[in-house]
Amino acid sequence: MRTYDNPVIPGFHPDPSVCRVGQDYYLVCSSFEYFPGVPLFHSRDLVHWRQLGNVLDRPGQLRMPDDLPASAGVYAPTIRYHEGRFHVITTGVGGSGNILVTADRPEGPWSDPVLIDLPGIDPDLAWDDDGTCWCAVAGVGLARIDPVTGEVLEGPIDVWSGTGMRDPEAPHLYRVGDWWYLLLAEGGTAHGHSVSVARARSPRGPYEPAPDNPVLSHRGTGLPVQCTGHADLVQAADGTWWMVLLGTRPGGYFPEFHVLGRETFLVPVEWVDGWPKAGPVRERHPAPAAWHPLPPEPVRDDFDGSVLAPCWISPRSRPDDSWSLDRRPGWLTLTATGDSLDRPGHTLVGRRQQHPDCRTAARVDAGSARAGLSVRMDEAHHYDLEIHGGTASVIARIGPVRQRIAEHAVPPGPLVLRVDIRTSHVPPPTVTAAGGRAPGLRAGGPDAVAFAVESPAGTVRLAELDGRYLSTQVATGFTGRVIGMYVTEGSAAFDWFAYEAGPA
Repeated sequence: MRTYDNPVIPGFHPDPSVCRVGQDYYLVCSSFEYFPGVPLFHSRDLVHWRQLGNVLDRPGQLRMPDDLPASAGVYAPTIRYHEGRFHVITTGVGGSGNILVTADRPEGPWSDPVLIDLPGIDPDLAWDDDGTCWCAVAGVGLARIDPVTGEVLEGPIDVWSGTGMRDPEAPHLYRVGDWWYLLLAEGGTAHGHSVSVARARSPRGPYEPAPDNPVLSHRGTGLPVQCTGHADLVQAADGTWWMVLLGTRPGGYFPEFHVLGRETFLVPVEWVDGWPKAGPVRERHPAPAAWHPLPPEPVRDDFDGSVLAPCWISPRSRPDDSWSLDRRPGWLTLTATGDSLDRPGHTLVGRRQQHPDCRTAARVDAGSARAGLSVRMDEAHHYDLEIHGGTASVIARIGPVRQRIAEHAVPPGPLVLRVDIRTSHVPPPTVTAAGGRAPGLRAGGPDAVAFAVESPAGTVRLAELDGRYLSTQVATGFTGRVIGMYVTEGSAAFDWFAYEAGPA
């Protein structure tokens, strides 16, 4: 029997929403403080996904101020297809509020945002047979809206707030047969996360909860996938049903740490006595009937195109004068907009870390600039491999502490910077008690992050750091690691950037 591996979209791609158009599936995720916003993926089988672009890909659609806190920004989009047009509705936390954009084609262009004057986050869209458009938000409040103008025509009315657990959110409303089903996340997005469902004959209710709620949760289990929730349902072309949802893959010693953020998983759904049943979410499942593998993504980006690939993201904005593919053809030239990665407003172009074990390298001509590679959670949690003034340095910023870990002289000219991340053979630090070492007390992190520089003089390994300090459990927030190229003084050019899964 053919099987697929979870997660189907690895790395920090949380809050997935999916729709089907014929034989094609389209999926969007939260992007928080990163620009461009709302990554959009395409698949023919729900398993193999390729990013087509980003829905909010120009400043006129998405403006995030430099003082926007990490993990604010774009929350929980919903994608739907109605009467020949794609619709994406989402929340700009700390900014625009609930907005709706549309497109004739998923590749875009997507429209300018229409403001939906509703309180709450995690907006959803559903249409009745007579064309009435319903918008549900966390809580759950339901409103009748005009999706063209954004006008709220009725409501919001309280319809169902779940089974009593904290944070009823991520509502999705579906018409299946004679019933309206309301899918809901409860319990918070950490270890208590779960999926519950209720149904009614009308969108307005009254709603009857499923007798076996939650219909999916990993709380209290030892399964390798945790924090499962924030789900969306889709019916495949062959009539089978599936659920996309977020989850995490924690590692290391208790209480365990997850470093990639919340990822997108896929699980089959069965209907039993009129109710959807799903889970548990395994690392490997029997595959859908359709099977359309994609060629592997290139390991290396040589920056030979006229635009950046859609996987590249930047914190809050990417001003036109901060980057160029034309200034030095075949290179990505970055120009400093801020003097420190410890504060917003800096120049960084990065991609999500998508695999627990991975190898990253970039060839940089720093000249007189201050530039390098950063493994980033936010402004207060990042490890940097930096070139400046003939010296390569490894710098660790962990909360209020910033420390230069290692230095080594390097020759002028282009250099290759390497960051290797591994989960095996991670040396746990020994806990020291008063009076000496206590070798039996050990606390291992989830991975090790190693830094090296390659030059004509050879390869120099500068440092290896504990990865737990770049985890959600330490940094807090809703995102995962991003590995990026940066400049904090002058301009530097990057010839290529390579990312490859697997241990070094």
